[in-house]
Amino acid sequence: MEGYDVIGSDDHKLGQVAAVDGDLLIVEGGPVRKTRHAVPLTFADADESEQVVRLTVSKQLVDESPPLENGDVDRQAVAEHYGLAQAYAEPGTEGYGELTPDDPAWTAEEQELRTGVEPAPSQRARMREGTSEAGPRGRQIIPPDAHDKV
Repeated sequence: MEGYDVIGSDDHKLGQVAAVDGDLLIVEGGPVRKTRHAVPLTFADADESEQVVRLTVSKQLVDESPPLENGDVDRQAVAEHYGLAQAYAEPGTEGYGELTPDDPAWTAEEQELRTGVEPAPSQRARMREGTSEAGPRGRQIIPPDAHDKV
C-alpha cells in the first residue's frame, strides 16, 4: 500500500501512503513542506488495481488531525480527533453489546454540541419555557438572546 495516492471523501488528494503503523495509515502530503498525519484504517479502503486509498473522511478533517512529530504517532490524540471509542476510558455509547475500538464514542447530544447544533433536550426545554417561536414548516426560531438564557 505504500506509495498509493490517498483521496478524501470530498475527492481531494491528500498525498501518498508513507506507511501502515498497526491500525493507522500514515499519509504524507503537502506541496513544499511535507507533513504526515495518521488516519485510522477504519476510514480507509485500498483499491489495488488503481493503487489508490479512498477515505471516508474529508481532506479537511485529516489536515486538522494531530500531525506526526519526529515520526511518533500520538494514538490517543488521533483516536480522540476521529471520535473513536479507544480514546476514552468509558465512552458514552457503551451499552450492552461489545464495544470495539473504532466505535463512535460520542453520544448524539455530544456530537450536536461539538458541531454547534443545539441538542434536542435543550430545544424542548426552551420550548416549554416559552422562549422560542414556531418558524416556517414547524422549525423553531431561536431569538438572539435565547442562547444567553439556556
